[in-house]
Amino acid sequence: MDTALQAHTGPATSQQGAAQRLAALRAAMAEAGVDGYLIPHGDDHQGEFIAPYAERLKWLTDFTGSAGAAVVLKDRAAIFIDGRYTLQVRDQVDGTLYEYRHLIEEPASAWLAEHLTAGMKVGFDPKQHTPAGLARIEEAAAKKGATLVALDANLVDKVWTGHPARPQEPAIVYPEKFAGRSSAEKRDLIAKVLRDQGQDAFLFTALDSIAWLFNLRGGDVEFSPLLYAYALVFAKDAKAVLFVDPVKITPDVRAHLGDVALKGYDDVAAALKALPPEIAVIGLDRDTASRWLTDRVTEAGRKAVPGADPATAIKARKHPAELQGVREAHIRDGAALTKFLAWIDREGPKGTLNEITAADRLAKFRAELNTYRGPSFATICGAGANGAIVHYRATEKSAAKIAADMVLLVDSGGQYLDGTTDVTRSVAIGTATAEQKRRFTLVLKGHIALASAKFVKGTTGGQLDALARFALWQEGLDYDHGTGHGVGTFLGVHEGPQRIGKAGSAVALEPGMVISNEPGYYKTGEYGIRIENLVAVREAAEKPPGAEKPLLEFETLTLAPIDLDMVDESLLTAPEKTWLNRYHADVRAAIAPQVDADTRQWLEQATRAI
Repeated sequence: MDTALQAHTGPATSQQGAAQRLAALRAAMAEAGVDGYLIPHGDDHQGEFIAPYAERLKWLTDFTGSAGAAVVLKDRAAIFIDGRYTLQVRDQVDGTLYEYRHLIEEPASAWLAEHLTAGMKVGFDPKQHTPAGLARIEEAAAKKGATLVALDANLVDKVWTGHPARPQEPAIVYPEKFAGRSSAEKRDLIAKVLRDQGQDAFLFTALDSIAWLFNLRGGDVEFSPLLYAYALVFAKDAKAVLFVDPVKITPDVRAHLGDVALKGYDDVAAALKALPPEIAVIGLDRDTASRWLTDRVTEAGRKAVPGADPATAIKARKHPAELQGVREAHIRDGAALTKFLAWIDREGPKGTLNEITAADRLAKFRAELNTYRGPSFATICGAGANGAIVHYRATEKSAAKIAADMVLLVDSGGQYLDGTTDVTRSVAIGTATAEQKRRFTLVLKGHIALASAKFVKGTTGGQLDALARFALWQEGLDYDHGTGHGVGTFLGVHEGPQRIGKAGSAVALEPGMVISNEPGYYKTGEYGIRIENLVAVREAAEKPPGAEKPLLEFETLTLAPIDLDMVDESLLTAPEKTWLNRYHADVRAAIAPQVDADTRQWLEQATRAI
């Protein structure tokens, strides 16, 4: 799964209710003395997955997508979504209340430039926006003689009846046998980076960085085992302060944290003011530190330095213990997926299943594993035409029947104590057409090209992206999503800084990074194809004679059959057939001992040599 999930659902409440909620917000705007208000999809940490208390955009508009924003003025409003949600937004959001705008092509700054006039004030919650995220809107407002106004209280929260509380799930200790390093070791690494950068401290706001740094996990956010917290780490001595609701800290967690100072989640501003004078330069993550936090650092008399979160690059290069855990998690996950694939091959053509019952059965197979802690994202199970919706999510209203002679796309993943998985398989239910087989094989050729690539140290994911697309390009075909995203270790299913995509990345791939390999093809209204494995970057096992630079390659982690009934063997070269046969031999060797006799018999045929 390359980007955030799409939920294709009907309105959560009546359109009359949406109008009433919009009217209530406008009344709160008038009371606050502002002419407009910004409503992003996000929490105070700018996370991908957010807790119910932060689902303000959903509450106001009924839009359930995972990326978007709204802007409300006195006499008009607009909702901004990207290309994944153009159909969904029309199903869920009343077009008489909100204009539909493209988040990238028609951003909020452009819309405000059309409708603001001199003297207007647009309010926003400074905890919900980063300084960089506000820059274009502030510039657009200034050109029209309008201003942005940071408000102390979130206006949506003021009018949200039954607003959920911030989650209070207790934190858990993440064992060092899985993490590979102690929290103290990690903080020493961070402190060294800070000293090299001339910073006296760093204020961490990214929840996955905080969980990684302190070897903690939580239950505050759906799909990712995170807890709401902030953290300060000091350059001089690697000491740290963790800002977290006290109810989350059990005696085991308190003992685990050792000399880490604990303060309340809401105590950040006071703690910044109380810092000694020698803590003069404080770094902040440019992508997740809010305008509110940046202002608090400045008001405390410190220099705020926005930049890269220093944990991100270290976290991305997995420790050997983490990589071993990820490998073992993928064997268990592969066994669950193989059971599902055998089951769907047998039951799918009968016409008794739909997308939801299929996804539920896959979840059941995973739940049988004792290290399983839940899905890493909402399963995408798209039958026929629904498979062509890149981030489709079935609901009772939209769930299609699974029947013979269609393609089923299933993108799913699990959170295990020792690893996070993300895998996509597209399978023929019954018999695939010649076109489906040809295009599946073109996707497979791209997948193999990337999986088998060797590349010199310093290569970025953007430089490798064309390998996955080349076979499709030769026939005038392509796909409109990235080819690969980083993945955490019992953390987020999406992790930076590494990625593979057309847009490129300035970050070189380094040994230990885990990333997805997921080319695809989507024929609107008919079917979708995606083949996704997770891979780890490693030093090349063999160095060619005369090589002058260090070579890297990928180790494939995911272990599950690729549907040979969808493969047009005539399109594969001899090396591609060799790769596929070797991959299936690895799958068979790892998975056969993990499954029952009937599944094992199916697996033998599903991984046969071609």
